[in-house]
Amino acid sequence: MTDKDKIERERARWEQQRLEPLEKKNPPRKSAFKTISGLEIDPLYVPDPSFDYMEQLGFPGEYPFTRGVMPNTYRGRLWTMRQYSGYGTARESNERYRYLLSHGQTGLSVAFDLPTQIGYDSDHPLARGEVGRVGVAIDSIRDMEVLFQDISLDRVSTSMTINATAPILLALYVAVAQQQGVPAFKLNGTIQNDILKEYIARGTYIFPPRESMRLVTDIFKFCRREMPNWNTISISGYHIREAGATAVQEVTFTLANAIEYVKAAIDAGLRVDEFAPRLAFFFGCHNSFFEEIAKFRAARRLWARIMKERFHAKDPRSMMLRFHTQTAGCTLTAQQPENNVVRITLQALAAVLGGTQSLHTNSRDEALALPTAESAKIALRTQQIIAFESGVADTVDPIGGSYFVESLTDRIEEEVSEYLRKIDALGGAVTAINSRFFQTEIAKSAYAYQKAVESDDEKIVGVNCFQEDDGAKTRLEILKLNPEIEKEQVRQLREFRSTRDTDAVNRSLDAIRKTASSADELISPILHAVKSSATLGEVSDTLREVFGEYGSDGS
Repeated sequence: MTDKDKIERERARWEQQRLEPLEKKNPPRKSAFKTISGLEIDPLYVPDPSFDYMEQLGFPGEYPFTRGVMPNTYRGRLWTMRQYSGYGTARESNERYRYLLSHGQTGLSVAFDLPTQIGYDSDHPLARGEVGRVGVAIDSIRDMEVLFQDISLDRVSTSMTINATAPILLALYVAVAQQQGVPAFKLNGTIQNDILKEYIARGTYIFPPRESMRLVTDIFKFCRREMPNWNTISISGYHIREAGATAVQEVTFTLANAIEYVKAAIDAGLRVDEFAPRLAFFFGCHNSFFEEIAKFRAARRLWARIMKERFHAKDPRSMMLRFHTQTAGCTLTAQQPENNVVRITLQALAAVLGGTQSLHTNSRDEALALPTAESAKIALRTQQIIAFESGVADTVDPIGGSYFVESLTDRIEEEVSEYLRKIDALGGAVTAINSRFFQTEIAKSAYAYQKAVESDDEKIVGVNCFQEDDGAKTRLEILKLNPEIEKEQVRQLREFRSTRDTDAVNRSLDAIRKTASSADELISPILHAVKSSATLGEVSDTLREVFGEYGSDGS
């Protein structure tokens, strides 16, 4: 009798003699047990004799990287604790950054307001009412100087969550670093620069896809030459998941977008091992604890195989899926907001057990407003307690070998692979976006989940079970933005414009216009323009003249 036969025989015996009699007396509390994404969960997982350790797992730091991209994971260096923050003016955000750094944060993550994200200066009519609301307002090099005042950019890793205007914000960052005496090649950090997910899930795009992809690959080219330690893109599943995608869809659509970026870079004349080591990823982490751990492991293995087998990468670094994680904003509730601390802790722990390289923990009050300093500190302390008190960082991949997790990892890999085959058949990610395949799939999943919540099939503590008086949500003191912020930002912007050399600005914008009309790399003339005091809106408008805008009709 083989080991497989023996295990199957013993499992059948256990089910018949032990499980079934008990379930007759005490029926299961659900008709079917599933992950949040709908993957069925068996009552028990046992060893799979067909499991090939070296093929499916291997060792940490080695292909296929299922167990992590570093041999020692957190025994040598903990993940970067990077709280996503920014609001109001650059001065207020700078104060928040220095506050978090003083409490042990190890990296910066900059949130920008909506006008900055879509390329409008703060005095533009479309910016009215949005300046400094969901992030910091950045109009010019002066704002960027204030944002990083008293922060040495050669000593901190900075992530900037910006997409359509990513080339401009990267140029502003480089310009400020150079003013500090820090050359570009010494800078460490990440620019999100993932425009495809904007068409899928967020909507903060400016230009049509082809021109947007040109800006993405121009950043690849510039950073290869000038910023070898900079992550040129953070390919984001987080926003896709926040829009209602399942875990499988989050991984699938993220990797499909990543494939498109790799193809675009190769088409632009770059060799895969020249740029792939600086690709980074960004995922959300939700409440289905084991599914999230398995999701990260499956994503690493899939990406390694894609890069090796599809794109023939030779450098092991090109096959490593390095990722940042943010706990799930869409799981936070305005009802009983203190419960969010528990949700965030579970999600953060899953991210760490899944092997994340950096982590942002949301704050308890984010279903109500931007976080207060106190709430942000508690979120940071959550990471620190996991790092220094839980023991989970003391060994490499402590969850590896779990029968359940390994089975779930394989299941997610299989489902993602099938989805990717469908997307390839459609012609790739850009074609799938234009045909609204991604958007429709996400909408179906979001609808199914909402139905499950409303029917009480999915329990949310404090929302559809264990409710309290709605007044309970007002117990927390929330952050209230000063209504004068916008007026002050506009005043400073107009003062900035009044003191600059207008002719120099116009010449620099003409250079951008000329380069945009050619095939030359655009980041260098943008860098020159922001140093010449061109504003973010002026650079964006110049590119709009040449590239056009992506309209609501998809053109």
